[in-house]
This record gives sequence, C-alpha cells and structure tokens, in this order.
Amino acid sequence: MSDTPTERLVLVTGATGYVGGRLVPRLLQMGYRVRVLVRDAKRLQGRPWGDQVEVVECDVLQSETEICALDGVWVAYYLIHSMMRSDDFRARDIQAAQNFGKIASQAGIKRIIYLGGLGDPDAQLSKHLSSRQETGAALKESGVPVTEFRAGVIVGSGSVSFEMIRYLTERLPVMICPQWVYTRTQPIGITNVMDYLSQALENPASAGKIIEIGGADIVTYGEMMHGYAQVRGLKRYLIPVPVLTPRLSSYWVHWITPIPAKISGPLIEGLRNEVIVRDNLAHELFPTIHPIGYLGAVQLALDNLEAREIETTWSDSLSSSQGDIPTVSMTTTEGMIIERRQMLVKTTQENLFASFARLGGETGWLYMNWAWRIRGLMDRIVGGVGLRRGRRHPSEVRIGDTIDFWRVEAIEIPSILRLRAEMKVPGRAWLQFETLRDTDDRSLLIQTAFFAPKGLFGFLYWYVLYPIHSLIFSGMINAIADQAVSNSLTSETFHS
Repeated sequence: MSDTPTERLVLVTGATGYVGGRLVPRLLQMGYRVRVLVRDAKRLQGRPWGDQVEVVECDVLQSETEICALDGVWVAYYLIHSMMRSDDFRARDIQAAQNFGKIASQAGIKRIIYLGGLGDPDAQLSKHLSSRQETGAALKESGVPVTEFRAGVIVGSGSVSFEMIRYLTERLPVMICPQWVYTRTQPIGITNVMDYLSQALENPASAGKIIEIGGADIVTYGEMMHGYAQVRGLKRYLIPVPVLTPRLSSYWVHWITPIPAKISGPLIEGLRNEVIVRDNLAHELFPTIHPIGYLGAVQLALDNLEAREIETTWSDSLSSSQGDIPTVSMTTTEGMIIERRQMLVKTTQENLFASFARLGGETGWLYMNWAWRIRGLMDRIVGGVGLRRGRRHPSEVRIGDTIDFWRVEAIEIPSILRLRAEMKVPGRAWLQFETLRDTDDRSLLIQTAFFAPKGLFGFLYWYVLYPIHSLIFSGMINAIADQAVSNSLTSETFHS
C-alpha cells in the first residue's frame, strides 16, 4: 500500500463523542480518508465535516455487523466506553472491545489506537478506571497491535470532567468539598490529547505500548478549582469535610451542574485514585509534543466560550415537512446557555434576512421597544454604551458595525447575522438570527440567544431576567416573521 495519507483509510469509533468528534477534523486536515462508525448517523447532523467522511451505522455489541465497517481500514481508533453508572457497564465495555478486536483481526487492520484511563493498575482503582484499562487488555486479545494511551482529566470545553469543575467553580463562591479535593492528578489539555492521538498514526514505534499522558502540572482537584477561578477572575473558597461520600457528592453535582448523577457518580468514585504519569515513555516516543500547564489548558478551553466555537448549535435543527421541529428550546452546552426559537415562515431567506438586518437604530427591535430603551438607560447608568450609538445605515450591515449596544460579529448573506453584546452583563452574550431554506416559498427562521455567565451572579442574572427575556424574544421572532411576510406581499403587489 502507498504511504500517502490520501490512500489510507482510518476508522474512528465514538465519532459522536467529545474526543472522537475533535479527532475526525484533525485527521482530515492531515490528508487521511476517514470512516466513522456510529450507532445513529443522525447524531452527526450539523457536523461541518459530515460530508467529508464515510459513515457506517454499527453497534459494537453486535459483532456480526462490524465487518462492513472495518473492510479496507488501515488503522482504527477505538474511543468507545460507558459513562453511566450501571451494574453491567464493565461487562458491556469488555464485550464490545472483544467483538471489535476480533473483527479487526479478521479485516487485517494494522493497528488499533485506544484512549483509556490513567491510574496505577496495582492500586485499588475505581470500577470506572479499572474498566478503562480492562478494555485495553480486551482489545489486545485480538492479536492486533494496540497503542494504548492513558489519560486522566482532559481539560477542554465540553469534557465531562472539566465541565464538572467549571460548573462547580462558576456557581459556588463557597464550596463544601469531600476529601477527594486533595487527591493529586495530572490533567492534560485536549489539544495535547489530539497531538498524541494524531501523531501515533504515523509513529509505528508506539504499537504495542501503554503510554501514560498528562499535562505539565501535577495538582489536586482543589487546586484545579482555584486555578479555574484564577483564570476567570473569581474568588472561591473550599471547605473540606469528611462526610461527603462519592454517592452524596454525585447527587450534589447532579443538582448544581447539568451533569446527572448517573454520569458524575463513576467519575467521582475515580477521583479518589491518584492519577499521575509514572514514566517518560510519552516524551521518548513523541519528543515534539510539549504538554502545556493546567492554567494554559484552562485558558484555551475558555477561549472557546465564543458563540462561533460552539459546534453544531447554529445549524443542527433542520426543517421538516412534518413540522416536528421544537418551537423553543433551552440547553447548556460547554458552559454556554443557549435559548433557541424557530418557526417556519412563508417567505424567502432573503426577505427574512432583510427583516432582521434592519433591527436597531430608528427601526427599533420590533417588539416592546420601551423595554429595550429601559435596558439601554440602565446600561448607561452603570457606565455602559446604552442605545445612543444607533446604527451606521438603516438597512445595510457589515462586520464590525455597532447596532445600539450590540456589535456585528458575523454575516453570511442571506443565512446568518450574529451580534455580540457590548452592554454591561455578568458574562458574555450574543444574539444570532439564521435562515434555512425549506421550500421555494418557505424558510426556517432561527433566533438564538447565547449567554456565557461569569460566576454565580451570571447565572442569577440569566434566570432572574429570563421571564422578561423570554417574552421579548418570543415577540421579536414573531414580529420579524410578520414584517418579512408583509414586505414580501408588498413587493409582489408592487411588481404585479
């Protein structure tokens, strides 16, 4: 086989997950052909790389369906593991790995690259950490060479472990913490994880090796929370107590963060184990990779708290002739609160874009303008820009324009207009309008508010004001749609 990447097919399992979803575009950038194995192809909807990969629907617990997914594959990434607390998750993980290894061997795959869990195997590891290492052993039973990376906490916007630390630190100025906050760990930035996984593809010397990877710093979980607070400019106080068991801690996390107890439980049980790198093999095999420190990894993660970096949140809701799209939804993704409203409108994308592109200035905000004026006055009182800036042109917009207390951040005519808030808010906020073509005479209008709160006050600000915001946003999207339809009818009458 040729050594050129474009002629080598790489398989990525777990492509809908946190690590797999970031690995796929990295491999595509390197020039490899990529096939992804997923249980439900619909979960790839909205991924910017979706049309650049081969997609195979397959369940690794059903071994007889896998041969089609592995045929012609050069190297496979195995990024599948259970996260939820259940009695049989260990058995399921091992069975899935054995099935995959068996078919990989039959298909003639040259190597399997696996990301497992860091931890001393001679210590009394939690069930979750033990399962991660046993999964690696199950893959090796196939006889296919395995490159097994073992990592602890992955620091990146969207990583479950990091999101747990993020939400606890953001929302609680004073935290009553169990003893595991003093457990040492060696967190690693997601960027470095991607470096190791991608470079392993072109490093045959890593085959058959267990490679422990970590960042430049060894810290306790308490120090991780303090470090996150430092980067965010927050003051946080930790009060350790001996009575919080892992189960009680998981329920506490369940109520304070969006992470349910069935996921946080196994993670917290593993936090009692010290997970640090015990050898220098990673540096010997990958000397060009220089792990960053914890604070640097946190800063990189927080840099993604920009609306443009939240992948699949702008175009993941497509219209359907059955009209089964949700009218209103509110989610929390990677530290961002996202409130989306959408409706089908009997007009073109161009008419809708023209309608919301005129917002602000003399036109106003089409609904409850008095409330917008009050918000502008309040902003001026606390030293903000208020509504006095107006807008440069009554209907034309370009990147960098000011529109009252917003600034135009992105434009894609006739589909997207995104505004970044410049009023005083405890966090960062965006307002985005989007159009998608449904039929020749009907379009989907999507209006999304993004808010990245800073600290407890940021969350309180959002939820206390949400009733009035909800009323304003609801009226505004309806007014935008009505204006677009009215302008369309006026134009048709004029031309006729």
